[in-house]
Amino acid sequence: MFRQYKIRNYSFLLMGAVIALSIIGILIIGSAQNSSQIRQIYGLVIGGVLMLILSLIDYTWILHFRYILYVIGCLFLLAVLFFGVRVAGATRWLNIGIQFQPSDLMKLILILFFAGFFQKYEDKVSSPPVILLSLAILAVPMYLIYQEPDLSTTIVTALVFCAIIFSAGLSFRFIIGVLVVIIPLAAIFLSIVVRPDQTLIKSYQRNRIMSFLKPEEFPEDAFQQQNSIIAIGSGQLYGKGLNNNMVSSVKNGNFIAEPQTDFIFAVAGEELGFVGCVAIVLLELLIGVLCIRIGMQARQKAGALIGMGMGSLVITQSGLNIGVTTGLMPNTGITLPFVSYGVTSLLTFCMGIGICLNVGLQPKSRRVSNKAGDLSTKSLWKQDIRVPRNYDPEAHGRSGNLI
Repeated sequence: MFRQYKIRNYSFLLMGAVIALSIIGILIIGSAQNSSQIRQIYGLVIGGVLMLILSLIDYTWILHFRYILYVIGCLFLLAVLFFGVRVAGATRWLNIGIQFQPSDLMKLILILFFAGFFQKYEDKVSSPPVILLSLAILAVPMYLIYQEPDLSTTIVTALVFCAIIFSAGLSFRFIIGVLVVIIPLAAIFLSIVVRPDQTLIKSYQRNRIMSFLKPEEFPEDAFQQQNSIIAIGSGQLYGKGLNNNMVSSVKNGNFIAEPQTDFIFAVAGEELGFVGCVAIVLLELLIGVLCIRIGMQARQKAGALIGMGMGSLVITQSGLNIGVTTGLMPNTGITLPFVSYGVTSLLTFCMGIGICLNVGLQPKSRRVSNKAGDLSTKSLWKQDIRVPRNYDPEAHGRSGNLI
């Protein structure tokens, strides 16, 4: 469970970026809705402790419980549909003494599950049985999340899965075949859902798409998104400052609902300006890239997929949130990682980063030149042979044998 690690392998840059972005989020939340700030502070403290603890626990030990975690996550999602707390027309929260959002936790569980799953079937990733089995496993939580309804989390979960299975070694031939089928289907789907009498999606979901395409014809549905764009633009270079009392402020004038969650980037743009927005975007991107980098340097396939999964989750969810608030995408509610108010979201991302940090702490296989012998880089990587720093293949004969 616990192993000895070298401090030089610890990614303090990743941890620092997470803490810095979370502190910025706490400041903006305090300005958007002061009553939520103290809970977010508690969430960061608990999340920081969990991140540190998980960074020291061998992630391969955690993967042994992936099936148990998957079942527990699905049971929580099922419980939401029957006993969940309904807020603003959606039932996404479960109250078991503490109120939390299981769909947030399920994203991390699925990353861990498929990291172990695709490592087990590493040589059969592109085989139809493995692909169909993985899609069946994914379909259960995605269906439960969609029924809450939570379309945005469903989309993010699907995109993260695509990133993981691609990184696992899915055949390009299969990918091209899927794209050939999906692109025309997506065009057909879009042409159907814009019709007033369509039944594929709920009416409010269609209205959000139409308000994105024709905001002048759907002013009520485009109201929040248009005000968000105005707020971000009004911040200009340096913003109006945190905790301002201007009546025209997007948060003070009730121009957007729940500014501390889905539209937190609008508050950031108005109060911190272009400089603040760029800082947030760069920190989100830095966290995602560092997770992917850890995955690329991982010793095992599972570690690589955890890094890719967490990196793609941070980048995808950030891109979706910022795309909505800036009017680049249709309106759909989802938190901005480490910035938006939401203790469940913050704790989930902190735990995911903690596991990612442990992947980076795992010892790497040393590679040596194959110039003088039969010790190939590939064979060393697979067998995890430890080679002394001062080892000279010439001194041990042309075969390069260690024995």
